[in-house]
Amino acid sequence: MSFLKNIKSVFWFVKAIWYTVSASFWFLPALMVSSSILLSFIMIYLDANVIKVSWIESLGWIYENKPEGARALLSTVAGSMITVAGVVFSITIVALTLASTQYGPRLLGNFMRDKGNQVVLGTFIATFTYCLLILRTIRGGEDSSFVPHLSVTVGVVFAILSISVLIYFIHHAATSIQASNVISGVSRNLQRTIDFTFPERIGQAKTELPDWWNTPSELPVDYEDDLYSVTSPKSGYLRVIDNAGVLDIAIEKDLILRIENHPGNFIVKGSPIVTVWPGSKVDDEIQNNISSTLLIGNKRTSEQDTEFAIDQLVEIAVRALSPGINDPFTAIMCIDNLSVALSRVAGRSTPSAYRYDKNNNLRVLAKPKTFDDLLNSAFNQIRQYGRNSVSVTIRLLESLIVIASNTSRDKDKQAIGQHAEMIKRSSDESLPEQLDREDVDLRYMQLIAILDGKGQSV
Repeated sequence: MSFLKNIKSVFWFVKAIWYTVSASFWFLPALMVSSSILLSFIMIYLDANVIKVSWIESLGWIYENKPEGARALLSTVAGSMITVAGVVFSITIVALTLASTQYGPRLLGNFMRDKGNQVVLGTFIATFTYCLLILRTIRGGEDSSFVPHLSVTVGVVFAILSISVLIYFIHHAATSIQASNVISGVSRNLQRTIDFTFPERIGQAKTELPDWWNTPSELPVDYEDDLYSVTSPKSGYLRVIDNAGVLDIAIEKDLILRIENHPGNFIVKGSPIVTVWPGSKVDDEIQNNISSTLLIGNKRTSEQDTEFAIDQLVEIAVRALSPGINDPFTAIMCIDNLSVALSRVAGRSTPSAYRYDKNNNLRVLAKPKTFDDLLNSAFNQIRQYGRNSVSVTIRLLESLIVIASNTSRDKDKQAIGQHAEMIKRSSDESLPEQLDREDVDLRYMQLIAILDGKGQSV
Protein backbone atom coordinates (compact mmCIF):
# COMPACT_ATOMS: atom_id res chain seq x y z
CA MET A 1 0.00 0.00 0.00
CA SER A 2 2.86 2.36 0.91
CA PHE A 3 4.55 1.54 -2.42
CA LEU A 4 1.41 2.51 -4.34
CA LYS A 5 1.18 5.81 -2.46
CA ASN A 6 4.80 6.57 -3.33
CA ILE A 7 4.07 5.83 -6.98
CA LYS A 8 1.07 8.18 -6.86
CA SER A 9 3.18 10.93 -5.29
CA VAL A 10 5.91 10.54 -7.89
CA PHE A 11 3.31 10.58 -10.69
CA TRP A 12 1.73 13.75 -9.30
CA PHE A 13 5.14 15.42 -8.99
CA VAL A 14 6.14 14.44 -12.54
CA LYS A 15 2.81 15.73 -13.85
CA ALA A 16 3.39 19.09 -12.19
CA ILE A 17 6.92 19.30 -13.59
CA TRP A 18 5.63 18.33 -17.04
CA TYR A 19 3.30 21.35 -16.97
CA THR A 20 6.36 23.59 -16.64
CA VAL A 21 8.43 21.70 -19.20
CA SER A 22 5.65 21.81 -21.78
CA ALA A 23 5.66 25.62 -21.58
CA SER A 24 9.27 25.80 -22.77
CA PHE A 25 10.60 26.17 -26.30
CA TRP A 26 13.50 23.81 -25.73
CA PHE A 27 11.96 20.47 -24.69
CA LEU A 28 10.09 19.33 -27.80
CA PRO A 29 12.73 20.66 -30.24
CA ALA A 30 15.44 18.97 -28.15
CA LEU A 31 13.48 15.71 -28.28
CA MET A 32 13.13 15.99 -32.05
CA VAL A 33 16.85 16.75 -32.48
CA SER A 34 17.76 13.73 -30.34
CA SER A 35 15.50 11.58 -32.52
CA SER A 36 17.17 12.91 -35.67
CA ILE A 37 20.60 12.04 -34.27
CA LEU A 38 19.47 8.50 -33.51
CA LEU A 39 17.89 8.19 -36.96
CA SER A 40 21.10 9.34 -38.65
CA PHE A 41 23.09 6.55 -36.99
CA ILE A 42 20.45 3.99 -37.93
CA MET A 43 20.38 5.11 -41.57
CA ILE A 44 24.18 5.11 -41.87
CA TYR A 45 24.28 1.58 -40.45
CA LEU A 46 21.65 0.43 -42.97
CA ASP A 47 23.52 2.05 -45.86
CA ALA A 48 26.84 0.55 -44.81
CA ASN A 49 25.82 -2.96 -43.81
CA VAL A 50 22.35 -3.86 -45.09
CA ILE A 51 21.37 -1.97 -48.22
CA LYS A 52 23.01 -3.16 -51.46
CA VAL A 53 23.83 -0.75 -54.28
CA SER A 54 22.28 -3.02 -56.90
CA TRP A 55 18.99 -2.91 -55.06
CA ILE A 56 19.14 0.87 -54.85
CA GLU A 57 19.74 1.19 -58.55
CA SER A 58 16.51 -0.68 -59.27
CA LEU A 59 14.47 2.06 -57.55
CA GLY A 60 14.19 5.27 -59.48
CA TRP A 61 13.15 7.40 -56.50
CA ILE A 62 16.23 6.64 -54.39
CA TYR A 63 18.92 9.33 -54.56
CA GLU A 64 21.84 8.17 -56.68
CA ASN A 65 24.81 10.42 -57.40
CA LYS A 66 28.53 10.85 -56.78
CA PRO A 67 29.97 12.03 -53.44
CA GLU A 68 30.35 15.63 -54.66
CA GLY A 69 26.65 15.81 -55.57
CA ALA A 70 25.57 14.32 -52.25
CA ARG A 71 27.73 16.79 -50.34
CA ALA A 72 26.33 19.72 -52.29
CA LEU A 73 22.75 18.58 -51.77
CA LEU A 74 23.07 18.01 -48.02
CA SER A 75 25.02 21.24 -47.57
CA THR A 76 22.28 23.18 -49.34
CA VAL A 77 19.53 21.55 -47.25
CA ALA A 78 21.41 22.04 -43.97
CA GLY A 79 22.20 25.69 -44.71
CA SER A 80 18.62 26.40 -45.75
CA MET A 81 17.17 24.75 -42.66
CA ILE A 82 19.27 26.67 -40.16
CA THR A 83 18.46 29.92 -41.99
CA VAL A 84 14.72 29.21 -41.96
CA ALA A 85 14.97 28.17 -38.29
CA GLY A 86 16.38 31.61 -37.50
CA VAL A 87 13.52 33.27 -39.40
CA VAL A 88 10.96 31.12 -37.56
CA PHE A 89 12.52 32.02 -34.22
CA SER A 90 12.41 35.74 -35.12
CA ILE A 91 8.76 35.55 -36.16
CA THR A 92 7.93 33.71 -32.92
CA ILE A 93 9.63 36.40 -30.82
CA VAL A 94 7.71 39.11 -32.71
CA ALA A 95 4.44 37.23 -32.06
CA LEU A 96 5.30 36.94 -28.35
CA THR A 97 6.07 40.66 -28.21
CA LEU A 98 2.76 41.55 -29.85
CA ALA A 99 0.88 39.19 -27.55
CA SER A 100 2.54 40.66 -24.47
CA THR A 101 1.75 44.20 -25.56
CA GLN A 102 -1.80 43.64 -26.76
CA TYR A 103 -3.10 40.89 -24.46
CA GLY A 104 -0.83 41.02 -21.42
CA PRO A 105 2.36 39.31 -20.22
CA ARG A 106 0.46 36.60 -18.35
CA LEU A 107 -0.59 35.13 -21.70
CA LEU A 108 2.98 34.44 -22.81
CA GLY A 109 2.84 31.01 -21.19
CA ASN A 110 -0.09 30.08 -23.44
CA PHE A 111 1.90 30.98 -26.55
CA MET A 112 4.99 29.16 -25.33
CA ARG A 113 2.96 26.01 -24.68
CA ASP A 114 1.75 26.11 -28.28
CA LYS A 115 2.87 22.75 -29.67
CA GLY A 116 2.64 24.07 -33.24
CA ASN A 117 5.47 26.57 -32.71
CA GLN A 118 7.58 23.97 -30.92
CA VAL A 119 7.13 21.36 -33.66
CA VAL A 120 7.97 23.85 -36.41
CA LEU A 121 11.17 24.99 -34.70
CA GLY A 122 12.11 21.39 -33.88
CA THR A 123 11.52 20.25 -37.48
CA PHE A 124 14.00 22.69 -39.00
CA ILE A 125 16.67 22.14 -36.36
CA ALA A 126 16.24 18.35 -36.52
CA THR A 127 16.55 18.37 -40.33
CA PHE A 128 19.69 20.52 -40.10
CA THR A 129 21.22 18.18 -37.53
CA TYR A 130 20.37 15.07 -39.55
CA CYS A 131 21.88 16.46 -42.76
CA LEU A 132 25.01 17.58 -40.91
CA LEU A 133 25.59 14.12 -39.43
CA ILE A 134 25.01 12.36 -42.76
CA LEU A 135 27.28 14.83 -44.51
CA ARG A 136 30.30 13.88 -42.39
CA THR A 137 30.11 10.23 -43.49
CA ILE A 138 30.40 10.85 -47.25
CA ARG A 139 33.78 9.86 -48.63
CA GLY A 140 34.93 10.50 -52.18
CA GLY A 141 38.52 9.26 -52.42
CA GLU A 142 39.76 7.01 -55.22
CA ASP A 143 40.62 4.18 -52.83
CA SER A 144 37.60 4.45 -50.57
CA SER A 145 34.27 5.93 -51.68
CA PHE A 146 31.04 5.89 -49.68
CA VAL A 147 27.76 7.60 -50.45
CA PRO A 148 24.85 6.76 -48.10
CA HIS A 149 22.20 6.85 -50.81
CA LEU A 150 19.23 5.93 -48.62
CA SER A 151 20.31 8.38 -45.88
CA VAL A 152 20.59 11.20 -48.41
CA THR A 153 17.14 10.31 -49.76
CA VAL A 154 15.68 10.58 -46.24
CA GLY A 155 17.35 13.99 -45.93
CA VAL A 156 15.62 15.12 -49.14
CA VAL A 157 12.29 13.86 -47.79
CA PHE A 158 12.86 15.84 -44.59
CA ALA A 159 13.55 18.95 -46.68
CA ILE A 160 10.26 18.54 -48.54
CA LEU A 161 8.39 18.02 -45.25
CA SER A 162 10.07 21.12 -43.85
CA ILE A 163 8.64 23.17 -46.70
CA SER A 164 5.17 21.94 -45.77
CA VAL A 165 5.84 22.81 -42.13
CA LEU A 166 6.97 26.31 -43.16
CA ILE A 167 3.69 26.87 -45.01
CA TYR A 168 1.80 25.68 -41.92
CA PHE A 169 3.82 28.00 -39.69
CA ILE A 170 3.03 31.07 -41.79
CA HIS A 171 -0.68 30.30 -41.45
CA HIS A 172 -0.35 29.41 -37.77
CA ALA A 173 1.57 32.57 -36.88
CA ALA A 174 -1.06 34.72 -38.57
CA THR A 175 -3.98 33.07 -36.80
CA SER A 176 -2.46 32.51 -33.35
CA ILE A 177 -2.38 36.22 -32.49
CA GLN A 178 -5.95 36.94 -33.60
CA ALA A 179 -8.08 38.04 -30.67
CA SER A 180 -10.79 35.44 -31.25
CA ASN A 181 -8.30 32.56 -31.27
CA VAL A 182 -6.44 33.85 -28.22
CA ILE A 183 -9.66 34.22 -26.23
CA SER A 184 -10.91 30.79 -27.32
CA GLY A 185 -7.64 29.19 -26.23
CA VAL A 186 -7.75 30.86 -22.81
CA SER A 187 -11.41 29.86 -22.45
CA ARG A 188 -10.66 26.20 -23.18
CA ASN A 189 -7.88 26.29 -20.62
CA LEU A 190 -10.26 27.85 -18.08
CA GLN A 191 -12.85 25.13 -18.63
CA ARG A 192 -10.20 22.44 -18.12
CA THR A 193 -9.19 24.11 -14.87
CA ILE A 194 -12.82 24.23 -13.74
CA ASP A 195 -13.22 20.53 -14.48
CA PHE A 196 -10.17 19.81 -12.32
CA THR A 197 -10.87 22.17 -9.41
CA PHE A 198 -14.58 21.35 -9.15
CA PRO A 199 -14.56 17.54 -8.98
CA GLU A 200 -17.53 15.52 -7.88
CA ARG A 201 -15.83 14.22 -4.77
CA ILE A 202 -12.59 14.44 -2.79
CA GLY A 203 -12.95 12.09 0.16
CA GLN A 204 -16.35 11.77 1.77
CA ALA A 205 -18.42 14.95 2.03
CA LYS A 206 -21.61 15.79 3.88
CA THR A 207 -24.55 17.54 2.29
CA GLU A 208 -24.86 20.17 5.02
CA LEU A 209 -21.56 21.91 5.66
CA PRO A 210 -20.68 24.72 8.07
CA ASP A 211 -19.06 27.87 6.75
CA TRP A 212 -15.28 27.93 6.57
CA TRP A 213 -14.95 30.38 9.45
CA ASN A 214 -17.18 28.34 11.76
CA THR A 215 -15.71 25.49 13.78
CA PRO A 216 -17.35 22.17 12.84
CA SER A 217 -18.63 20.04 15.68
CA GLU A 218 -16.39 17.14 14.63
CA LEU A 219 -13.23 18.96 15.75
CA PRO A 220 -11.78 17.80 19.07
CA VAL A 221 -12.31 19.95 22.12
CA ASP A 222 -8.58 20.66 22.45
CA TYR A 223 -8.15 21.36 18.74
CA GLU A 224 -6.90 24.93 19.15
CA ASP A 225 -4.58 23.94 22.02
CA ASP A 226 -2.63 21.21 20.20
CA LEU A 227 -1.82 22.57 16.76
CA TYR A 228 1.43 22.50 14.85
CA SER A 229 2.11 24.65 11.80
CA VAL A 230 4.12 23.23 8.91
CA THR A 231 5.85 26.23 7.34
CA SER A 232 6.76 26.97 3.75
CA PRO A 233 10.35 26.11 2.80
CA LYS A 234 10.51 28.99 0.30
CA SER A 235 8.65 32.03 -0.96
CA GLY A 236 6.50 31.84 -4.06
CA TYR A 237 3.06 31.13 -5.45
CA LEU A 238 1.24 27.98 -4.43
CA ARG A 239 0.75 26.21 -7.76
CA VAL A 240 -0.72 22.81 -6.98
CA ILE A 241 -2.07 20.92 -3.98
CA ASP A 242 -2.10 17.14 -4.10
CA ASN A 243 -5.51 16.86 -2.42
CA ALA A 244 -5.58 13.07 -2.51
CA GLY A 245 -2.08 12.93 -1.04
CA VAL A 246 -3.02 15.29 1.81
CA LEU A 247 -6.06 13.14 2.60
CA ASP A 248 -3.96 9.95 2.55
CA ILE A 249 -1.45 11.42 5.01
CA ALA A 250 -4.24 12.50 7.37
CA ILE A 251 -5.85 9.05 7.29
CA GLU A 252 -2.61 7.07 7.59
CA LYS A 253 -1.24 9.12 10.49
CA ASP A 254 -4.65 9.73 12.16
CA LEU A 255 -4.39 13.51 11.83
CA ILE A 256 -6.57 16.49 11.03
CA LEU A 257 -4.91 18.79 8.49
CA ARG A 258 -5.97 22.34 7.71
CA ILE A 259 -4.65 23.78 4.45
CA GLU A 260 -4.09 27.47 5.09
CA ASN A 261 -3.86 28.61 1.45
CA HIS A 262 -5.35 27.77 -1.91
CA PRO A 263 -3.63 27.66 -5.30
CA GLY A 264 -2.70 31.14 -6.49
CA ASN A 265 -1.83 32.56 -3.06
CA PHE A 266 1.63 34.03 -2.56
CA ILE A 267 3.39 32.38 0.36
CA VAL A 268 6.29 33.91 2.25
CA LYS A 269 9.07 31.60 3.39
CA GLY A 270 8.43 30.46 6.96
CA SER A 271 4.70 31.21 6.93
CA PRO A 272 2.23 28.40 7.80
CA ILE A 273 1.02 26.32 4.88
CA VAL A 274 -0.68 23.42 6.72
CA THR A 275 -1.81 23.23 10.35
CA VAL A 276 -1.71 19.76 11.95
CA TRP A 277 -3.67 18.29 14.85
CA PRO A 278 -2.52 16.76 17.12
CA GLY A 279 0.74 18.67 16.99
CA SER A 280 2.40 16.20 19.34
CA LYS A 281 2.44 13.58 16.55
CA VAL A 282 4.32 15.73 14.08
CA ASP A 283 7.85 14.62 13.23
CA ASP A 284 10.27 15.30 10.39
CA GLU A 285 8.75 12.56 8.23
CA ILE A 286 5.24 14.00 8.51
CA GLN A 287 6.50 17.52 7.76
CA ASN A 288 8.37 16.32 4.68
CA ASN A 289 5.39 14.32 3.45
CA ILE A 290 3.07 17.29 3.88
CA SER A 291 5.50 19.69 2.19
CA SER A 292 5.82 17.31 -0.78
CA THR A 293 2.08 17.56 -1.46
CA LEU A 294 2.29 21.31 -2.13
CA LEU A 295 4.17 22.66 -5.13
CA ILE A 296 5.42 26.25 -4.86
CA GLY A 297 6.75 28.13 -7.89
CA ASN A 298 7.82 31.62 -8.90
CA LYS A 299 4.66 32.35 -10.90
CA ARG A 300 0.96 31.54 -10.94
CA THR A 301 -0.32 28.82 -13.24
CA SER A 302 -3.78 27.64 -14.22
CA GLU A 303 -3.29 24.02 -13.12
CA GLN A 304 -5.58 24.45 -10.09
CA ASP A 305 -5.83 28.23 -9.91
CA THR A 306 -9.18 28.98 -11.52
CA GLU A 307 -8.91 32.69 -10.78
CA PHE A 308 -5.66 32.91 -12.74
CA ALA A 309 -7.36 31.60 -15.88
CA ILE A 310 -10.22 34.04 -15.29
CA ASP A 311 -7.74 36.89 -14.75
CA GLN A 312 -6.25 36.20 -18.18
CA LEU A 313 -9.62 36.82 -19.85
CA VAL A 314 -10.25 39.83 -17.64
CA GLU A 315 -6.85 41.29 -18.54
CA ILE A 316 -7.62 41.01 -22.26
CA ALA A 317 -10.99 42.72 -21.71
CA VAL A 318 -9.56 45.51 -19.55
CA ARG A 319 -6.78 46.23 -22.04
CA ALA A 320 -9.36 46.32 -24.84
CA LEU A 321 -11.40 48.87 -22.87
CA SER A 322 -8.43 51.17 -22.26
CA PRO A 323 -8.67 54.58 -23.97
CA GLY A 324 -5.63 53.83 -26.11
CA ILE A 325 -7.24 50.74 -27.67
CA ASN A 326 -11.00 51.30 -27.20
CA ASP A 327 -12.08 47.88 -28.52
CA PRO A 328 -15.39 46.92 -26.86
CA PHE A 329 -15.89 44.01 -29.28
CA THR A 330 -12.91 42.13 -27.82
CA ALA A 331 -14.16 42.88 -24.32
CA ILE A 332 -17.59 41.49 -25.23
CA MET A 333 -15.97 38.28 -26.49
CA CYS A 334 -14.22 37.92 -23.14
CA ILE A 335 -17.48 38.49 -21.28
CA ASP A 336 -19.21 35.83 -23.38
CA ASN A 337 -16.52 33.26 -22.59
CA LEU A 338 -16.58 34.18 -18.90
CA SER A 339 -20.34 33.60 -18.85
CA VAL A 340 -19.78 30.11 -20.29
CA ALA A 341 -17.23 29.30 -17.58
CA LEU A 342 -19.33 30.68 -14.72
CA SER A 343 -22.41 28.85 -15.98
CA ARG A 344 -20.30 25.69 -15.83
CA VAL A 345 -19.39 26.45 -12.22
CA ALA A 346 -22.96 27.39 -11.30
CA GLY A 347 -24.19 23.98 -12.42
CA ARG A 348 -21.79 22.11 -10.14
CA SER A 349 -21.47 21.61 -6.43
CA THR A 350 -18.76 23.66 -4.74
CA PRO A 351 -16.10 21.37 -3.25
CA SER A 352 -16.55 20.90 0.46
CA ALA A 353 -14.31 22.82 2.82
CA TYR A 354 -14.35 19.71 5.03
CA ARG A 355 -13.28 16.28 3.83
CA TYR A 356 -13.99 13.04 5.61
CA ASP A 357 -12.68 9.51 5.44
CA LYS A 358 -14.83 6.43 4.80
CA ASN A 359 -15.71 6.23 8.50
CA ASN A 360 -17.07 9.80 8.42
CA ASN A 361 -14.17 11.20 10.45
CA LEU A 362 -13.07 14.74 9.67
CA ARG A 363 -9.58 14.64 8.15
CA VAL A 364 -8.89 17.75 6.04
CA LEU A 365 -10.03 21.36 6.15
CA ALA A 366 -9.36 23.21 2.90
CA LYS A 367 -10.88 26.57 2.04
CA PRO A 368 -12.33 26.21 -1.48
CA LYS A 369 -12.91 28.84 -4.11
CA THR A 370 -16.61 29.68 -4.19
CA PHE A 371 -18.87 30.83 -7.00
CA ASP A 372 -18.96 34.27 -5.36
CA ASP A 373 -15.15 34.52 -5.51
CA LEU A 374 -15.05 33.62 -9.20
CA LEU A 375 -17.91 35.98 -10.03
CA ASN A 376 -16.06 38.86 -8.36
CA SER A 377 -12.85 38.04 -10.23
CA ALA A 378 -14.67 37.82 -13.56
CA PHE A 379 -16.86 40.92 -13.52
CA ASN A 380 -15.58 43.50 -11.01
CA GLN A 381 -12.77 44.98 -13.09
CA ILE A 382 -14.67 44.76 -16.37
CA ARG A 383 -17.59 46.60 -14.78
CA GLN A 384 -15.26 49.28 -13.41
CA TYR A 385 -13.37 49.88 -16.66
CA GLY A 386 -16.39 49.46 -18.95
CA ARG A 387 -18.89 51.61 -17.07
CA ASN A 388 -18.91 54.23 -19.85
CA SER A 389 -19.59 51.67 -22.59
CA VAL A 390 -23.26 50.95 -23.25
CA SER A 391 -22.58 47.74 -25.18
CA VAL A 392 -20.28 46.34 -22.47
CA THR A 393 -22.73 47.23 -19.70
CA ILE A 394 -25.62 45.57 -21.53
CA ARG A 395 -23.56 42.45 -22.28
CA LEU A 396 -22.55 42.16 -18.63
CA LEU A 397 -26.20 42.05 -17.62
CA GLU A 398 -27.05 39.62 -20.43
CA SER A 399 -24.23 37.35 -19.24
CA LEU A 400 -25.58 37.49 -15.70
CA ILE A 401 -28.96 36.47 -17.12
CA VAL A 402 -27.38 33.40 -18.74
CA ILE A 403 -25.52 32.51 -15.55
CA ALA A 404 -28.62 33.03 -13.39
CA SER A 405 -30.61 30.63 -15.57
CA ASN A 406 -28.06 27.91 -14.67
CA THR A 407 -27.97 28.74 -10.96
CA SER A 408 -30.13 27.07 -8.33
CA ARG A 409 -28.39 27.96 -5.06
CA ASP A 410 -29.82 30.96 -3.21
CA LYS A 411 -26.37 32.16 -2.17
CA ASP A 412 -25.21 32.24 -5.78
CA LYS A 413 -28.35 34.09 -6.85
CA GLN A 414 -27.70 36.66 -4.16
CA ALA A 415 -24.16 37.21 -5.49
CA ILE A 416 -25.49 37.64 -9.04
CA GLY A 417 -28.08 40.13 -7.77
CA GLN A 418 -25.40 42.20 -6.05
CA HIS A 419 -23.39 42.45 -9.26
CA ALA A 420 -26.51 43.44 -11.17
CA GLU A 421 -27.17 46.24 -8.71
CA MET A 422 -23.60 47.53 -9.03
CA ILE A 423 -23.85 47.49 -12.82
CA LYS A 424 -27.14 49.36 -12.74
CA ARG A 425 -25.80 52.01 -10.35
CA SER A 426 -22.75 52.50 -12.54
CA SER A 427 -24.91 52.91 -15.64
CA ASP A 428 -27.16 55.42 -13.92
CA GLU A 429 -24.11 57.52 -13.01
CA SER A 430 -22.09 57.13 -16.22
CA LEU A 431 -24.53 56.91 -19.15
CA PRO A 432 -25.89 60.35 -20.12
CA GLU A 433 -28.40 59.11 -22.71
CA GLN A 434 -31.84 58.25 -21.31
CA LEU A 435 -32.60 55.58 -23.93
CA ASP A 436 -29.32 53.82 -23.14
CA ARG A 437 -30.24 53.73 -19.47
CA GLU A 438 -33.64 52.33 -20.38
CA ASP A 439 -31.98 49.49 -22.32
CA VAL A 440 -29.85 48.72 -19.27
CA ASP A 441 -32.92 48.85 -17.01
CA LEU A 442 -34.74 46.40 -19.28
CA ARG A 443 -31.96 43.80 -18.93
CA TYR A 444 -31.77 44.46 -15.21
CA MET A 445 -35.50 43.79 -14.74
CA GLN A 446 -35.23 40.59 -16.81
CA LEU A 447 -32.41 39.40 -14.56
CA ILE A 448 -34.31 40.22 -11.37
CA ALA A 449 -37.32 38.30 -12.69
CA ILE A 450 -35.14 35.22 -13.30
CA LEU A 451 -33.56 35.45 -9.87
CA ASP A 452 -37.04 35.65 -8.34
CA GLY A 453 -38.14 32.64 -10.41
CA LYS A 454 -40.63 34.67 -12.47
CA GLY A 455 -38.83 35.01 -15.79
CA GLN A 456 -36.91 33.18 -18.48
CA SER A 457 -33.48 33.78 -19.92
CA VAL A 458 -33.07 35.72 -23.15
